[in-house]
Amino acid sequence: MRVEQVTDPIVYHGEGPVWSPRWGGLRWVDMLAGDVLSLAGDGTVTRRHVGDVAAAVRPRRQGGAVIGVERGFALEDADGTVTHLPTLWDDDCGIRMNEGGCDPDGRFYCGSMAYDKRPGAGTLYRLTPDGSVAVILTGVTISNGLEWSADGTHAYYNDTPTQRIAVFDYDSESGLTGQRTFVTVPADAGRPDGLTVDAQGGVWVALNNGSAVRRYSPTDVLDEVIELPARKVTACTFGGPHLDELFITTSREDLAPSEDPLAGSLFRARVDVSGLPVREFAG
Repeated sequence: MRVEQVTDPIVYHGEGPVWSPRWGGLRWVDMLAGDVLSLAGDGTVTRRHVGDVAAAVRPRRQGGAVIGVERGFALEDADGTVTHLPTLWDDDCGIRMNEGGCDPDGRFYCGSMAYDKRPGAGTLYRLTPDGSVAVILTGVTISNGLEWSADGTHAYYNDTPTQRIAVFDYDSESGLTGQRTFVTVPADAGRPDGLTVDAQGGVWVALNNGSAVRRYSPTDVLDEVIELPARKVTACTFGGPHLDELFITTSREDLAPSEDPLAGSLFRARVDVSGLPVREFAG
């Protein structure tokens, strides 16, 4: 499968690509720079600073976006105004937000991790449209890759050091329940990072330090591997007019300047399945 390099290595730690017609195409984050990037139809990229960390971004139904920032959440209005909500923890515990997504009921989740990656320091939070925040999971190390199935009855999630893609049952009232292993990724293949789900139920997972994205069928069979010319593959999403283009972010975090020269680029691959429209925050 042919992979196209869409941008030069323009980010330090690219993450969280999201395609939405509401904002005209693709956005992703340069997480540790605190920036949200937008890709225009002509290939130009614009960058907007939103905080010390820009962990995850999703569209809002009323326009604008919801953003995971270093110690909580921020809301972007349709006119571009960004309002930071009250922080969820103080600034001396060495914790930051890392990745997130929206459930079928329009609630936004974002999970945290320690800057030093110490085990069990992270938490998965849920922001509801009325502004209230609930703790969903504790004891997480590196919260990553949360996405729901097409019918909304299951959600897939990575706590990266576990080497597994977990699956939950989901309904509006109970939320995420019944956590169990969907797939265990071999350690020599890379570390499971961001993920997305296609319209046929396949789960696509970015493999950090693995130079690849893998697709697992709904019955947990590995049936597709996309190899990339950068080692730290961080996340992927479907985009394009027909949602049949897989956009893939990469990172150059902790790499020497001369190491892995294409790290930090955005890539794209055309695939044989289509993705799901992005779920939006109802607030």
